[in-house]
Amino acid sequence: MARNLYFVGTAGSGKSTMVYAFQQWLNAQGLDCVTANLDPGAEAIRYAPDLDVRDYVRLDEIMQEQDLGPNGAQVAAADMIAMNAQELAEVLETFETNYILIDTPGQIELFTFRASGGVLIDAFGREDSALIYLSDPALVKVPSGFVSSVLLSATVQFRHGVPFLNVLSKADILAEEDLERVVKWSLDPFALYEALFTDGTTPKTLLDVEFLKSMETIGVYRRIFPVSSDLPFGFEELYSQVQHTFEGGEDLQKD
Repeated sequence: MARNLYFVGTAGSGKSTMVYAFQQWLNAQGLDCVTANLDPGAEAIRYAPDLDVRDYVRLDEIMQEQDLGPNGAQVAAADMIAMNAQELAEVLETFETNYILIDTPGQIELFTFRASGGVLIDAFGREDSALIYLSDPALVKVPSGFVSSVLLSATVQFRHGVPFLNVLSKADILAEEDLERVVKWSLDPFALYEALFTDGTTPKTLLDVEFLKSMETIGVYRRIFPVSSDLPFGFEELYSQVQHTFEGGEDLQKD
């Protein structure tokens, strides 16, 4: 039974690059996987998708045919993709594989706030799905940015309602002390609150530690796992978390 891993994040968070790098890592471990591109406007991706939504819907054609700008065409494309969801699911069902790595559109709102994201998850198999949310290091390295990322990831979780992993993409671009600080914030809401209170560049708001603790209680404030697609590092831990999510820790790796 294939597991669907949706790579979700803001534009520039490294979704496509991570799909490629994780595919390479899984293959090196003797695990089979296929890739799916759900971005109709993708211009260049490093991996060769086994399922490419651009074979069904292309952004440039929609712009020309419907006289739309890039943003309007993305919205129209998302709705058209949803209409083809069952056909896309039937293509994926032809593969015998361990994992399907799904590269979502660059604009996170298209997959999260449009109905098409949920339609695709349902068509591909909700019970066999998990989200890998990519936090951008340029955002989360400051306390206010970290909170913003937590709130956005919480929105993604509430919208889709499937198991969720929080990953710090491109972790190699952070200095070691910054990386340690970000991981600490993800483990300890008190540490994050203290950083918010003492950081002179952070606006003083009504946000308090009880709010952060409540997010931890309901499961949307959780540990972040640093990963780098370039070095690479962190994929063994990511794989371990995926196994914990689906198999309770049982390894699917071949003997």
